[in-house]
Amino acid sequence: EVADEDTSPLTNNSWYFEPQQGVGWAQHKGETMFDRYRREQNEEGEDAWAPFENAEEWGLAQWLVKNLGQKQTDEFLKLPITQNRSKLPFHNNRSFLQKVGELPHGPAWNCTKVTVRGNRENENGELLEEDVDLWSRDPVECVKELIGNPSFKADMAYTPARAYSDPAGEHRLIDEMWTADWWCEKQSTLPDGATIAPIILSSDKTSLSQFRGDKSAWPVYMSIGNIAKAKRRQTSARATVLIGYLPAGKLDCFTPEACSLAGYRLFHHCMGLLLHPLIAAGNDGVDMVCADSWIRRVYPILAAYVADFPEQCLVSCCKENRCPKCLVGANDRGEVLDSVMRDPESTKDILEKRKNGQHPVEFEDNGLRAVYRPFWADLPHTDIFLAFTPDLLHQIHKGVFKDHLVKWCVEIIGEEEMDARFKAIPNYPGLRHFKKGISTVKQWTGSEHKEMQRVFIGLLTGAVPSRVLVVARSILDFSYYAQLHIHTAESLKALQAALEVFHANKDVLKELGICDHFNIPKLHQLTHYVHSISLFGAADGFNTELPEHLHIDFAKDAYHASNKREYEEQMVLWLQRQEAIFLRSTYLDWLSHQPAEAAVTHTTPADNLGVIRVLAKIPAHPHQSVQNIVGAHGATDFLPALQSFLQMNLPHNTIVPGPQDCFDIYHQIVIVAPPAFQVGEVPMSRQIRATPVKLASGRKAGSPARFDMALISVGPRSLQPHSLDGLRVAQIRVIFSLPRQFGEYLRALAYIEWFTPFRAPDPSSRMRQVSRSTRQ
Repeated sequence: EVADEDTSPLTNNSWYFEPQQGVGWAQHKGETMFDRYRREQNEEGEDAWAPFENAEEWGLAQWLVKNLGQKQTDEFLKLPITQNRSKLPFHNNRSFLQKVGELPHGPAWNCTKVTVRGNRENENGELLEEDVDLWSRDPVECVKELIGNPSFKADMAYTPARAYSDPAGEHRLIDEMWTADWWCEKQSTLPDGATIAPIILSSDKTSLSQFRGDKSAWPVYMSIGNIAKAKRRQTSARATVLIGYLPAGKLDCFTPEACSLAGYRLFHHCMGLLLHPLIAAGNDGVDMVCADSWIRRVYPILAAYVADFPEQCLVSCCKENRCPKCLVGANDRGEVLDSVMRDPESTKDILEKRKNGQHPVEFEDNGLRAVYRPFWADLPHTDIFLAFTPDLLHQIHKGVFKDHLVKWCVEIIGEEEMDARFKAIPNYPGLRHFKKGISTVKQWTGSEHKEMQRVFIGLLTGAVPSRVLVVARSILDFSYYAQLHIHTAESLKALQAALEVFHANKDVLKELGICDHFNIPKLHQLTHYVHSISLFGAADGFNTELPEHLHIDFAKDAYHASNKREYEEQMVLWLQRQEAIFLRSTYLDWLSHQPAEAAVTHTTPADNLGVIRVLAKIPAHPHQSVQNIVGAHGATDFLPALQSFLQMNLPHNTIVPGPQDCFDIYHQIVIVAPPAFQVGEVPMSRQIRATPVKLASGRKAGSPARFDMALISVGPRSLQPHSLDGLRVAQIRVIFSLPRQFGEYLRALAYIEWFTPFRAPDPSSRMRQVSRSTRQ
C-alpha cells in the first residue's frame, strides 16, 4: 500500500491579508449592466431570450453566429426544410443579422482617418501622402465593462493588500497584482478612497493571410489587474478585450531609409489617439458601477505593458540594440550590472530638446529614436519603462533556452548524439517522448520548449563538461522559479541566485569556443525579473502567450469571416456580433446562477482536497493466475511479498496465498493530488501504469510493456518543500485487488521492485542517482 503524500505549506487556505486602509471606498449601490438588462426587459414585458422568441431560437442564433459565415447562414435559412418546419421569424441572413443587431454589445467602434505625409515625391514634385485607418474603442468604457461585469465578481479586487503565509506577517506572498508593491505605492499618490484599475495593455502585429498575400493586423488588447490572473488567462472568459486595430500598412510614401522611424512615429501617434481618454480619467477618476453593484471612484492607470522585445523597444522609443527598461550600454548586456532605469521625465525632456533642433548627448547615449511625442507622455501616474513585464515565452522558452542553451549544447555534443539521447528517454506519462529527436522539428511551440526543459538536465549528464552542466542547470532553475504562480522572499532570492550562478560559470562556453560574447538582449532582460515580479506580481499573469491565443479570435477568425477587401471594417462588425452573442449568453447564465451578495475582495487558495486514487470500475484482466502474473509482469516474488503483507496488515487471516489463487489485475491507477498553488490552480493528476507486453493482433499493432516508476512514501516527510526525505523510487509491476478470501481490504495493492535510496545530489546537475536494489 502507498501512503498519502503530505501537502505543501501553500496548498491550504491559511493566507493572511493586511489590506491597505483608506482606499477602494464604496460610495453607494448602483446598477450593473446585467441588472439594467433585466430591468429593461421587465419594463418592456420581454422574456430573457428577447429579441428571440424562445430558448430554442436563441440556441440556433448562437450556433449560427459562432459556426457559420454569412453566406452559409443565408443558404441554411433559405433551405425549404428550415423555412417549412422551423417557422423562424428570420428567413435570410439579412433579417437574421437585424435580430442580432438588437442585442446589447460592448463599447462602440470608431474609425479615425490618419493622413501620413511621406518624404517621397510624385511626378509633380509633391510629397506623397497616405491615408490609414485607426479603429478604436473608448478604453474608459472598456474598463467600465470589465470592472462592472457581474460574472467577474468572485475574481475581482478593488484594494491592494499584502499577503502572508503566517499570522505574524513575517513570510510575505506575492501572486496577484494587488499583493505586489506597485498598487500599494500608487495608492499613496491618489485621493483617499480612490480605487485603482491597473491597465494591462498588450500589442503585437500579426499576419492574417497564411499562404498568399501580405495582409496583417495590429491588435491592441486591454485588461485590468483587478481581475484575478487565472481568469485573465482564460480566453473564453473574455477578461481581456480588444480596444483597437493600429494601422499595419507598409508606408510606401517613405523611402526605405525613413520607413522605420516613420513607423515608430505613426505607432505613437495612433496609440496616443487610442488612449487619450485615459488622461482625464487617470487624473480625475470616474465613477463606475463595479461587479459587486457598488459605485466607486475609479482611476484607470496604465500599469503593465505585455509585449515581445521589438515591441518593447517600439513603445519605449529606443533602438533595438538597447534595453527598453534601463540604460545599460549597448555592448554591456551580457554582464551583471546595476544599471540605472530609464526615466520618463528625463526621456521626454531629451526628446523635446531634440525636436527643438538641439543635440543633447543623452539622445545617443540612451539609444533613443526621434519620436517627439510618445503616447505615454501625458498618461498620469505611468512609468512606461517599469511597465514592461517578464515575457516567459519569448525571453525564456524560445529565447535563452531554445535559441541559445540548446544551440550551445548541440554544438558541444553534436546533433546526432543529442537526437540519440532524446530518443533513448523511456516513455513515461506526462513526459513527451521525442522519438525522432529534435533536429527534425522545424516549428517549435512554447509547450514543446517546456517539455524539453523537463528532461534536459538528465539528458546532458555525462555528455557535457560539468561546468556546462552547471550553466544549463542555472538557466533551467531560473526558468522554473520565474514560472511560479506564487512567490516568496526565498523564491525571489533563489531566482536571482540562479542568474548569478549562470554568470559565474558562463565563460566555460567561451573557453570551449562555443560563443564569443553574451551580449544577448533576452539574456539581459532576465536581470529585471525580480524587480518586475515584486512590483506587479507573478510573471504568469503577464505572459505573451495570451495575446498570441487572442489573435485567433480577434484577428485571424475575424479576417477569415470577411471578403478580404477593406477587411478591418468587416472585422469589427463581425466581432461586435460575436460580442453581443457572448454578452447575452453570459447574462442568461447570470440569471440562472445569481451570485452571492457578499463581495469577495481577495482570492485565496482552495481548501485541501486530499489525495484521490482513481481505479477502473472493471479490472482489465480479471481472475489472473499467479503463474501469469509472475511471467507477464515479472513479479518474481509475488507470493512471498503478498504473504508478508497479509501478516502485517491482516494478522487474523489464516489462508496462505498459493499458486491456485487468482487476482483481478488493473492496467493503471491515477493519483489525483491537491493543487500545488505555486505552479497551478488545478489538481495534479499522475498516471501510473503496469501493463505487460501486448502482442500484435490482426491490424492492431502491439505495444511494449509499461512498468512505470513512482515515488513511494516510506517514512515521515520533511516539512521543507521539494524535499525527497521519506521517499524512495520503486517500479510498479502489478496493480491488483485482494481477493475476499484473504479478508476485507478496500484499497488496491501494488507489487513493486525497490530502487536504492537517493544518493547525495550531484554537485553539477543537483540530480540524485538511484539504481535497482538487490534487496527487495
